[in-house]
Amino acid sequence: MITKLLKAINSLFSEENKLNILNINYLPRWAVLFIDTFLVCISLALAYLLLSDVNIKPLDTFSLGQQVGLVIGINFIFLLVFKTYAGLIRHSSFMDALKLVFACLSTLIVLLLINVGYELVNNDKIFLTTGLILFSFISFVSLFLFRLVIKQLYESFKVAQMDEEIIRAVIVGKDDSAISIAAALDIEHPQRFIVQGFVSKGQNKSLRILDKPVIELTKGVDFIVQKLNASAIIFAGNTLNAEERYTLVEQCLENNIKVFNSPVVINWSEKTTVTDQLKSLQIEDLLDRDPIKLNDKIKERKLQGRNVLVTGGAGSIGSEIARQVASYAPNKLIILDQAESPTHALKLELLAKFPDLDFEFTICDVANRNRLRVLFDTFKIDVIYHAAAYKHVPLMEDNPSEAILTNIYGTKNLADIAVKYKVGHFVMVSTDKAVNPSNVMGATKRAAEMYVQSKYFDQLNKKKKRATKFITTRFGNVLGSNGSVVPLFKKQIESGGPVTITHPDIIRYFMTIPEACQLVLEAGAMGKGGEIFIFDMGEPVKIMDLAEKMIILAGHKVNEDIEIKITGLRPGEKLYEELLNDKSRTLPTHHEKIMISEDIVNDYNQVDQYVSDIVKAAINNNNTISVAKLKALIPEFKSNNSEYEILDVDIHQSQTISNKQSEYFKKI
Repeated sequence: MITKLLKAINSLFSEENKLNILNINYLPRWAVLFIDTFLVCISLALAYLLLSDVNIKPLDTFSLGQQVGLVIGINFIFLLVFKTYAGLIRHSSFMDALKLVFACLSTLIVLLLINVGYELVNNDKIFLTTGLILFSFISFVSLFLFRLVIKQLYESFKVAQMDEEIIRAVIVGKDDSAISIAAALDIEHPQRFIVQGFVSKGQNKSLRILDKPVIELTKGVDFIVQKLNASAIIFAGNTLNAEERYTLVEQCLENNIKVFNSPVVINWSEKTTVTDQLKSLQIEDLLDRDPIKLNDKIKERKLQGRNVLVTGGAGSIGSEIARQVASYAPNKLIILDQAESPTHALKLELLAKFPDLDFEFTICDVANRNRLRVLFDTFKIDVIYHAAAYKHVPLMEDNPSEAILTNIYGTKNLADIAVKYKVGHFVMVSTDKAVNPSNVMGATKRAAEMYVQSKYFDQLNKKKKRATKFITTRFGNVLGSNGSVVPLFKKQIESGGPVTITHPDIIRYFMTIPEACQLVLEAGAMGKGGEIFIFDMGEPVKIMDLAEKMIILAGHKVNEDIEIKITGLRPGEKLYEELLNDKSRTLPTHHEKIMISEDIVNDYNQVDQYVSDIVKAAINNNNTISVAKLKALIPEFKSNNSEYEILDVDIHQSQTISNKQSEYFKKI
């Protein structure tokens, strides 16, 4: 009622002169002390009037003025002693109420002692005991109500000026985390959320928590929300597993129910509230699966006390690998990247987080063989995580020579030097786009896979001692990485749309950055050499569904508030990605979600010759010959929606070849 009244009053003012009590400065301490003293005087007068109504008059031992002066004076002293005037009235707390209790109780005790002492000496009383007790009660109530009214008025003004309406919500879970969140929301002011009840997986017949009902999840979220008169649900920590969470969110999206996320542990402070920490569900939360559990002890043995090099260390994958490696206390962590600003930002972050760790931050292009050699001459490197690569499909389709020089030649340089300097482990970060590649980027990554794999087996054939173990990890799209579709969609939604999708049927696998980097570290730890590790990434996600969910989670309606626009497949893009090619099969590992791709191992000398020819053509910036030779090395590389599709024509089977096609093949 108060809130509605304040909103009505506020609406009478123009935008320029809005009633904004929130910006009013706090009262000075002397003013609060003056008001408290005034309220004490009023309380004394009320006590006198109440006693007069029942024909009880004050004793006449002292004059009325002397009695009033004594009572007010002692009360004033205890207001000073307990500092009831300190702090902001509009933010009064339990401690402030306790100070009032002590001040009023101390005043009463002192006045009673004075009364008893005077009676013992003079056989007479100064005050009526009943009057003192009545006065103390009235003074406490008036002082307390003053603070309560100011606090409530302030909070009511705050609510009146908030754009958001109060949300009636149901908490998912009934554990300690869920109960603490519900309790905090109930006492929070101003109140953004009203908790209507709880949802739980177990049998809950007539169970109530905090005097609120608990309903079984099996009833269906639409039924529960409607029954409890709610419009939102709040996930309290890790109450549900990933599959249950996904199903529940799907139901919420279908029924236009808002979804909020809460951390497992909530940290309150004077400036933050539980409401501040409740966030609208993000698409990353929805796509995230149950975390993969890996063997930290194995990784610790491989990394602790070692010198570790991370290439592409300033990128989204490389930087997370660096963070995770740093947590295993290596002897030295060398981070290499050619991007200056991101490397500097990462340097500041890691030095602050790991002040005792020995870091080396190196600006270098992996295609610069001489610079790499100097690095290996300076530091004895035990483990390499090779994440440096160009990865944007359409850009690399337009710049194939640059893709070849970084992704293939850079990997060859690093691999050759690693063998020369007897590096123990070389872990290469690859991509699902390397499988049956349809674009230059994917093909360059596949060529790099072939090179490092054949390099390892060539060492074994030559019976080299301390052979460098080359290990490859292959996974799909990473949520939140540079160039990922999720941040792109977020920006498009924030700017009012449209959200652009290349094809309505396009699908992709997704994983989180920490998950991907855990896989890379685990592969480096378990790898024996020559393997390509692939990860069970679950079910692929349809990008159209992803876009629609993101729009709904942002509080908009699809194709009403935010339009989805189909732009057509980009050069080199295909509708779906694969983790294995048609001729490969998988072998299990000790972890159910990590497998080894059993690919055909190519002859190193043959691969090395192809790679040399491809790189020479790229150095000469001859894109056509470079891509053609790349296709010769990788027969399954078939360009899609690209100018290089013409190179996929089989000359011997084609009846008619255009002049342009003939010119292409004459060059080759």
